[in-house]
Amino acid sequence: MEYLNAFLCGGVLCAIGQILIDKTKLTPARILTGYVVAGVILSAVGLYQPIADWGGAGATVPLTGFGHALAKGVREAVAQKGWLGVLTGGLTATAGGITAAVVFGVVMAAIFKPGDKR
Repeated sequence: MEYLNAFLCGGVLCAIGQILIDKTKLTPARILTGYVVAGVILSAVGLYQPIADWGGAGATVPLTGFGHALAKGVREAVAQKGWLGVLTGGLTATAGGITAAVVFGVVMAAIFKPGDKR
């Protein structure tokens, strides 16, 4: 059942993104940024954790999950370090994902020779 929930949750998030691409003039970059901000806002008001508990990886892997991780990291760091946690909590909580994205990006660029498509 966990796989089905993850599939449904991730599918709904992707479908919303596709609808936004098809029906609005928003650029993909703005939609991606909107997803991160939506994850932060939903986490701040306490609505994203139940979604993440139900949807599992379908909720935590997409960009809304990244926003949720940022907000959760800031909340925990503020509780431990005070106002300094506002500046450090989000990066501390998401450092592993950011590092993996950079490392895999560099590896893929080294293997596949990136360039303009002409």
